[in-house]
Amino acid sequence: MGKISSVVYKGGLRTEATHLRSGRTILTDAPVDNNGKGEAFSPTDLVATALANCMITVMGIRARKEGFDLEGTSGEVVKVMTSSPRKIGGISIAIRLKSNCSEQMKKILEEVGQNCPVALSLHPDLEQNISFDWY
Repeated sequence: MGKISSVVYKGGLRTEATHLRSGRTILTDAPVDNNGKGEAFSPTDLVATALANCMITVMGIRARKEGFDLEGTSGEVVKVMTSSPRKIGGISIAIRLKSNCSEQMKKILEEVGQNCPVALSLHPDLEQNISFDWY
């Protein structure tokens, strides 16, 4: 695979990332607790959020293959930072799904989500607390 993005430092602890295929951009700021403005996602916010995005995406792919849609599924993301060294220590994600699929399919989708590419790419010491609320 070729280049996917370019990143430019805009000053003031802000970056702008451009997705090369679409031209869409994302701003990041350093967080307030690390000398930043906190007016946009921080880079570590993006990592935590990417986990939820990835989980929901692969669950949606599997659901589509099974003939149903997970439209409206949502996730709430909490990131816990450690200070020494400064890094993400844990990510908690509460995924809320509306579906009347079988209990077996719910278990399959949860396993698919928990084994998404981002989840498998994160360091094993990073605690991932994932909950699923089927309603």
